[in-house]
Amino acid sequence: MSSKSGVALLFSSTATPEHERQTFQALGTRIARLLGLPYQGIFADTASSDAPPYFVPSDTLVGVSNYEKLAIRDENDFFGGLVAQPFMGTKAISHPLHHSATYQPEGWTDRFHSIAADAVLPGYSAFCIKDALAAGAEMLRAGPIRLKPVLARAGKGQSVITSLTELQDFMDQINETELAIWGLVLEENLTDVITYSVGQVRLCGVVGSYCGTQRLTRDNTGQLVYGGSDLRVVRGDYPELQKLGLSHSFKLAVERAQQYERAALESLPGIVLSRRNYDVAEGTNQRGERVTGVLEQSWRIGGASSAEVLAIEMLNADHSLAQVQTSTLEIYGKDAELPADATVVYSGEDSEVGYLTKCVKANHDS
Repeated sequence: MSSKSGVALLFSSTATPEHERQTFQALGTRIARLLGLPYQGIFADTASSDAPPYFVPSDTLVGVSNYEKLAIRDENDFFGGLVAQPFMGTKAISHPLHHSATYQPEGWTDRFHSIAADAVLPGYSAFCIKDALAAGAEMLRAGPIRLKPVLARAGKGQSVITSLTELQDFMDQINETELAIWGLVLEENLTDVITYSVGQVRLCGVVGSYCGTQRLTRDNTGQLVYGGSDLRVVRGDYPELQKLGLSHSFKLAVERAQQYERAALESLPGIVLSRRNYDVAEGTNQRGERVTGVLEQSWRIGGASSAEVLAIEMLNADHSLAQVQTSTLEIYGKDAELPADATVVYSGEDSEVGYLTKCVKANHDS
């Protein structure tokens, strides 16, 4: 990593919440320490150096040529993902277009779904209101559907729709310009859902692959939101996970994530990934069957990244370790109790979500 001048954050939007910006800065500092490089803070185009930094972007990067000047070309140049078109970094790639679709974005390919079909839930993606209404009307004949604006994170902005009237009301609120660029997902709604996390990080010459579960917690308004992840991380590629004696549900989640990732790598031109995370849901469908499918990918720094980086730190420090267990926690309210062995990543009053503490810990029974 001597070819890099340091580690710098790359923000794609000034609208990033303060708690996320500070979390990213904490992670940037730790990644810099891992790589043996100075932490340079938020990247500024005016910075002059003979060598480019290693980047930690806030979002999946879009447009290979856009980042040539920053020397972002392969997995050793940044922590995250790089794709050719905006929709490729979102959950919109998970589903096909409806057979009557009248519009598709530049770069759309049916090949992704032909490879990933068994790894995802039934559903459609749409990039205009007419196509979304047609797809929704068809799906509603089988039962309730879940509508997912693809730019929303942590499950926010989603709606469960049970009628054509509700579908029309939802679509009346949609920004058509954004819809044409990013898309909308219409998906079979599940109940009694368990969400698994499957992923991989390539950092500092270490490959760490993991599986785990997500936890929910109550935010400052009483709503159920993401509360952290518990990860089991192995040294090496995904097949190493299958040697852990996983339960059937975990094995299936890992297999679904691998199939989804293979579809992306084989069908999306120019894709580069150093951080991969997949939310895999196991739930009950309208026919009462338990089913498992990838909900979405995250090829950018995310909620589990503190645990991912901690795991890489541990594997890098002790080469005899074959696996580790790490956790992230997100706790709302000023009076919340924190685990004694946790390291605080962020704690403060955020203008959007109120008082929030984020921390990370190693679980030493691994």
